[in-house]
Amino acid sequence: MDWNALQLSAELAAWTLAVLLPLGILAGRWLALTRTRARPWLQALFALPLVLPPTVVGYYLLTLMGSRSTLGVLMDSLFDLSLAFSFPGLVLASIFVNLPFAILPVQRGFEAVSQELHDAAACCGMSRWQAFTRVELPLAWPGVLSAAVLTFGHTLGEFGVVLMVGGNIPGQTRTLSIAIFDRVQAFDPAAAGRMALLLLLISLVTVALGYGTLERRGKAGAGGN
Repeated sequence: MDWNALQLSAELAAWTLAVLLPLGILAGRWLALTRTRARPWLQALFALPLVLPPTVVGYYLLTLMGSRSTLGVLMDSLFDLSLAFSFPGLVLASIFVNLPFAILPVQRGFEAVSQELHDAAACCGMSRWQAFTRVELPLAWPGVLSAAVLTFGHTLGEFGVVLMVGGNIPGQTRTLSIAIFDRVQAFDPAAAGRMALLLLLISLVTVALGYGTLERRGKAGAGGN
């Protein structure tokens, strides 16, 4: 078992979730409330990682973060940091790849909040922040939780983009999915099977906990009514 790869996968998923979930809440809420004509194009942009092959996404991200790119030169001059084939680069790539998982469920959650509730909050004298934290966010919570579960679970199992952007550097960019691929390439099915089973169980538990939380919340809400 490659425990370093497991730890790296967990760290990547945690960093991705910590950065992307607040952004997903803001972007999802904005998409739910806005009526701009650009909305379909923005939704399409956020959903692109779902339909593009990982090799295409990985190629463009690697080009964007390469040492000769504008971003790569800027990061190197300001922070002496290389994005390509590094953990920070993996985090940035993971954030982009998980945009649809973090934004679209949140958008659906906020779309379920009726306009009447927005009007009632305003009539009660609530500020926008109070209305958001006390009315909108609790009602949109199923979408937010779904986004968190999907983002974390998808990051744990991401392979194509991780391999192209991060390569396969032990202790730096070798995640558990890459380690499984290595063991298969090395004709070590026993080790690959153990790591695959562990990743399967972690993903199953993550999704089950998310569904369980939603179910308990739904029963609590029904009981309160």
